Amino acid sequence: MMDITEIREYLPHRYPFLLVDRVVSLDLDAMQISAYKNVTINEPFFNGHFPQHPIMPGVLIIEAMAQAAGILGFKMMDVKPSDGVLYFFVGSDKLRFRQPVKPGDKLELQASFLSAKRSIWKFACKATVDGKEVCAAEIICAEQKV
Repeated sequence: MMDITEIREYLPHRYPFLLVDRVVSLDLDAMQISAYKNVTINEPFFNGHFPQHPIMPGVLIIEAMAQAAGILGFKMMDVKPSDGVLYFFVGSDKLRFRQPVKPGDKLELQASFLSAKRSIWKFACKATVDGKEVCAAEIICAEQKV
């Protein structure tokens, strides 16, 4: 398990763009991670998306899955951004949205390592709320030395 303090060591993102609140499990043998984001009405994007019927933007759900996958990648390589390595989200395949995410939801994030070729990593990711899938995708990240 990782709390927000440790997560901040592995993700360079900061408020309001840090979208992982806690890592619940991390299995390096199985190359899988489970994490979550508590979605609250205080999120800055709800002011405009949409004030009368607030839903979390889909691109931010994708970003949350990519951040969980990034933590898994860093842990698998046993490096941190402070070591001069970053993972950039560069694409997705098989992306599907199933239902909206609303204030008060606990967005559960799962990522599993699929493959790595050169510096391109691929992860199978899923986001759920109350056990129901809200989004799934293969997330593609590029490892880069900075």
